This record gives sequence, structure tokens and C-alpha cells, in this order.
Amino acid sequence: MKRSLFMTFMDTTPGESTATYALIGHGATELQIAYNPQTKTEQFINQDSADTQITGYQPNAAVTLQAKKGEDIFEFINNLRKSRAIGEDAETTIVNVDAWEEASSGAYPAEKQNVSIQIDNFGGPASDPVSIGFTINFKGDPVTGTFNPSTKVFT
Repeated sequence: MKRSLFMTFMDTTPGESTATYALIGHGATELQIAYNPQTKTEQFINQDSADTQITGYQPNAAVTLQAKKGEDIFEFINNLRKSRAIGEDAETTIVNVDAWEEASSGAYPAEKQNVSIQIDNFGGPASDPVSIGFTINFKGDPVTGTFNPSTKVFT
């Protein structure tokens, strides 16, 4: 399947009564979720090998985005950078959409996730376009549902 069929939308107006979702895409060359499993390992005195259990996950996704003036995602992230947002001011939601799955009335299976946005870097080499690096830190468990990329509505 093509990478373009796994889409991530971000609410660029958190705190408003209606979410305004924009696709993370234009200017981004990679977005990969690292699930960062949390584990506990024990080895008892009668064992030659240890037992490892997965106790949880701490997902995040690092993104490098070229500065694209007027693009909703860049403007939102850049405003977080300028204000050095922390706490609730650095929080929003994303929706990860599995567009390779079968759609129902234009809506695909999706997960809505509370996140915090961590600004990592801004600038870049002299010969490259200005870019902003940020990390999407997942908060808690996702809500499953469907998302219509045309209407940008999560149900």
C-alpha cells in the first residue's frame, strides 16, 4: 500500500467548539509513529533466560516540516514555537486515518488521539528551506471511529 493512504490530520484550532483538522503532509517528508513499548523484565534464579512483559506504550511521532507560509499545519506549529507553548497551550488532537481500508460513505477507519506538541528545532542549513522539527507526543488511549477526509469530520 502507498504511504499516502495512512493520513494524519491535526486540529489547528484546539479549544474551539468545532475542530479544524488539517492534513500533515505538504512540507513533511516523513512521519512515523514510534510506539516505544514499556517493558518489565524478570529472571528468576531457576531460569536461564529472562521473561519480558509489555506493560504499556509511550507513542510519539517526530516530524520535520518545511516552512510553508499560509499552510495551516505550519502556521499552527510555528505559533506554538513563537509562544513557547507549554502545558495545555501545547495540546491538541490528531486523527490517524487508515485510508487503505474500505470506506463507508467516504469515511475510513480512524483513531482520534489527544496529543501534546513539543517543538524540537527551527532553521536548517544555508542551502535548505527553513524547517521546523517537532514531536507529537500521544496522551492516553485513542478513540476509535471513522473520519471523512473530504468533510474532515470524525465520528
